Amino acid sequence: MYNINTAAKKVATFLLTVVLLAKPLISQAKNLHAPWNDLVSQNVVAINEGKSTQVNYKVMQAQKNKLTAYLNTLSAIKQSNFNDWNNAKQLAFLINAYNAFTVALIVKNLDNSGSSLKSIKDLGGFFSSPWRKEFIPLLGQTRSLDNIEHDLIRGAINNIGKAKYKDPRIHFALNCASIGCPALREEAYTAGKLSKQLEQQTSRFLSDQTRNFASGKTLNISSIFKWYKDDFEKGYNNTHSLNSFLLQYAQELKLSPSQKNALEQGEMDIEFLKYNWALNGN
Repeated sequence: MYNINTAAKKVATFLLTVVLLAKPLISQAKNLHAPWNDLVSQNVVAINEGKSTQVNYKVMQAQKNKLTAYLNTLSAIKQSNFNDWNNAKQLAFLINAYNAFTVALIVKNLDNSGSSLKSIKDLGGFFSSPWRKEFIPLLGQTRSLDNIEHDLIRGAINNIGKAKYKDPRIHFALNCASIGCPALREEAYTAGKLSKQLEQQTSRFLSDQTRNFASGKTLNISSIFKWYKDDFEKGYNNTHSLNSFLLQYAQELKLSPSQKNALEQGEMDIEFLKYNWALNGN
């Protein structure tokens, strides 16, 4: 005779096994960026009244095994898994990957003799760029930093032919290991907090009076806004011009009412400041 109790026990055992096997996968997905969070929280410090950060690359170098293990975890993610994620999770993954592989590039090239690397640009040559070096195994290909930024993030196209990540605030999250760059955030980006983190990074950068400031009827801003002007004019948050994007952060830019009005009317001169490519740490 068929024993219902025995059958129920088998089903319960099977379900318990499935749950137990799934737990490590769920935990791994949830804690994917935990190692990076530990590294930056320990080795990135706020400076300039919190508006920018400095990286302790020497300690990062001492912890390179942990950094390498994290990068290997990112490299193990398959394109099919990535495609199943929502946009926020994908974008957080790509931003963290860009920043972590940039740090790895600096760490790899630190001079152990005692003299420090002066700039990431020193890692390139007359006909080469550090951002075009193909050294990053990610999503099934060997990629460069440029590929992650310009193709996967800025140029990502979904299956209906539209930009997938239409958010210019990513420019304040990606860090190029330079003083002129927006701060390397002291925590990993995560899907659940991504929009808040991007907004904080944007406000943080625009409130930095060493890199963005108004003087009379001239607004002096980072060259980021020159290089990626189009990104700020693609309709994010109903803004279709660089001026309208900047007006959202009039308070951070410390614009007076008359300066704000001049910017709104297109009567504010905009000057782009020289970029500081010196290394953002030691």
